Amino acid sequence: MAKTGAVWGIDIGQCALKALRCRAHEKDSNKIVVEAFDYIEYPKILSQPDADRDELIREAIETFLSRNEIKGDRVAMSVPGQSGLARFIKLPPVESKKIPDIVKYEARQQIPFALEDVVWDYQALEGGSQDEGYALETEVGLFAMKRDQVSKALAPLEEAGIEVDTIQLAPLAVYNYTCFDRMNNLEDAPAFDPESPPPSKVVLSLGADTTDLVITNGYRVWQRNIPIGGSHFTKALTKELKLTFAKAEHLKRNAKKAEDPKAIFQAMRPVFSDLAAEIQRSLGFFMSNNRGAELDEIIALGNPMKLPGLQRFLTQNLDQQVTPVESFPGLVGGSVTATPQFEENHLAFATAYGLCVQGLGLAQLSTDLLPDELITSRLVRAKKPWAVAAAALLMVGMTANYAGYHSAWGTVDVEGDWSGPITQAKSLSGTSGQYTGEFSTLKEQFNTIKTIGDNLQSNADGRLLWPELVMAVDAAVPIDTRPKDQRERTAKDVTQREEVHIESMDVQHFEDLSTWFQGGVAELYEEARKSEAYVAARAAEVAAAKKAAEDAAKAAASADAAPTAPGAPAAPPADGEVVEDEELPLAGEDPAADVGMEQDSFGDDGMGGDAAPVGPTGAGYIIELTGHHFHNTNDAVDVKYDATDEGQEFVRKTLVKNLLEKSIKLPDGEDGAEQEVMLKDLGISYPVIVTKGRIESIKYDPEALEGDEMGANRRRNVGMEDVNPFDQPRRGAPRPAADAEPVDPDEGLWKLRRYDFKLQFMWQPKPRHERKAAAAAADTAADGFDGTASTDPTGGFNG
Repeated sequence: MAKTGAVWGIDIGQCALKALRCRAHEKDSNKIVVEAFDYIEYPKILSQPDADRDELIREAIETFLSRNEIKGDRVAMSVPGQSGLARFIKLPPVESKKIPDIVKYEARQQIPFALEDVVWDYQALEGGSQDEGYALETEVGLFAMKRDQVSKALAPLEEAGIEVDTIQLAPLAVYNYTCFDRMNNLEDAPAFDPESPPPSKVVLSLGADTTDLVITNGYRVWQRNIPIGGSHFTKALTKELKLTFAKAEHLKRNAKKAEDPKAIFQAMRPVFSDLAAEIQRSLGFFMSNNRGAELDEIIALGNPMKLPGLQRFLTQNLDQQVTPVESFPGLVGGSVTATPQFEENHLAFATAYGLCVQGLGLAQLSTDLLPDELITSRLVRAKKPWAVAAAALLMVGMTANYAGYHSAWGTVDVEGDWSGPITQAKSLSGTSGQYTGEFSTLKEQFNTIKTIGDNLQSNADGRLLWPELVMAVDAAVPIDTRPKDQRERTAKDVTQREEVHIESMDVQHFEDLSTWFQGGVAELYEEARKSEAYVAARAAEVAAAKKAAEDAAKAAASADAAPTAPGAPAAPPADGEVVEDEELPLAGEDPAADVGMEQDSFGDDGMGGDAAPVGPTGAGYIIELTGHHFHNTNDAVDVKYDATDEGQEFVRKTLVKNLLEKSIKLPDGEDGAEQEVMLKDLGISYPVIVTKGRIESIKYDPEALEGDEMGANRRRNVGMEDVNPFDQPRRGAPRPAADAEPVDPDEGLWKLRRYDFKLQFMWQPKPRHERKAAAAAADTAADGFDGTASTDPTGGFNG
């Protein structure tokens, strides 16, 4: 059906059906032309106990269709704000192409139902910016509605034969109206500055049962549904004056003509107060969450605003002028808007106005809650006539083609000229079928045997997985490689040993490793990447500075130069003089900590590269190593390290580095020959230190037996003044006599500085046959046999 270019905005409210028919203005893009309207009031308010909601809506739609022609027009309808969900999410700086994935993740968190049970849509609001493909200061509106409620809202219109093209929440339709009619559709608005946003307008849209509060500066919008509307004033009158609902409604609408207006307003006063209090509370909440916001004006919509005294009461209680909308500047159509019925009910048409703006493609917010499956079915239905025509045309062509071939076939002497070749062809076809059957049988047998072999190999290789893991961890843990006779049994020697002590290893299986990574590990991993890059860059700077100083000193010595002038490089140290390395600041303490990111060895798969980590997926194990080391600056034994060679950084440059880069010897070669296998090829990746402890001073008893809790275990020097486990004699030492001289409890103890840590890494086991298959595939690809054409002119067989 050809479209007319006009749009009907239909607002099915609790009290009446409101509709506007509009089309775009020919010259002014900030105006639309209204061609028709309708206002159909129900005999009863839909929320009344004795009202048949479905029947009342059906009768109103029938009346609407009897008065208006909608064939070829687009239709946009609204649903109440309390029927849907609206969330506004401020995104961190992110690549623009990743916004849909982030929004889908947020939708799963924000929407309290399964996404399959709701219809949802989103849109980035105006005011954000982009820099080199990254979206900055982006705020996204997320809107959703349960599918059964969407179907319930569509049912009356579909039964009447009206096809709805757009479904929008009523508060968002009011927002579109406000931007278009009251803000000139943001055409002359300055660029959005989040530090100094423009003033906001407050829009009160009073309905029969609820009030929609919308606050917007055009770029940002906030809305709340207040469960107080015009019918609450009527209910207050029925309760206080003991009237029927119909009489109370009539009395409310004609309060000024009543015998005792004061009694009427006195009965409605509690509802006045409740409404003002809810609006005040909502405004206070908005201002507390938007410190820089400024409220420009409060405008009111909806027929309940015609209630005498309501405007003045709200103005006094909100300390700001509340102004009902008098006209619609962006709505052109004097003959329509000048009719008495439109003028009398013009406050009720703002929602329909906003729907028309969206239907014409002029709205700031264009989200749509129409189900995708409904859109698809309409597209298929619209294309059916064309499909039938195409099929008919195809049949005509095939018939003509068949007729031509049949005519040619009639001229052929099959019995004479073609009988021999036909017989030969049938014989060859039979032979081919026989070979094809044999091939299928042999292929099935081969696959059966191969499956048995793979299962047997998997069982054999599976028994080796855990021993290989233990070997890998053992190879990765740094140890003192000096012979025992070169080691000294002193605190200083222990402090200088480049070794890490592992106390325990724990394992946990995850069906989806992304839950582990996103559960806080991702932040630690990213922090480690930046720290490693910074340390590498600073170390390179220090090395370059030292080399420059040494070169300058050598040049000065060779030239028999005069004493060093101020600002010149320092001379090399004399023999025996100790020069300490320049102390590097801790990672993250320097504002230039992002220098040298290109040297980062962490990557998106945990095994190298400089892209941000995207995290693992699939099932696997998380291995946790608990350990400690004494390789830390210790003034008690005159050992000093820089910040990159102690504590957490020492673990990173030894244990973590080994897990990323080291290999072990396994019988993965031909005929079981040993060969080097990288730990990453065993399925090890994403090593990360998950603790942020400090280096602590302890007292260590070198004479304690293995596992002696009072000796080998450490004692932190905090809060231990009253109880000292070292007051007891060491195991194996003679107990002192009662009259013996007091013994120094710290005698014989070493003063060490110990760093404790927990390190986790991911392990997705790769059995030996999988490693061999991967290596064979890599060799094949390298030789040009990867399924693509080889570039070797000899075809690969060059001897």
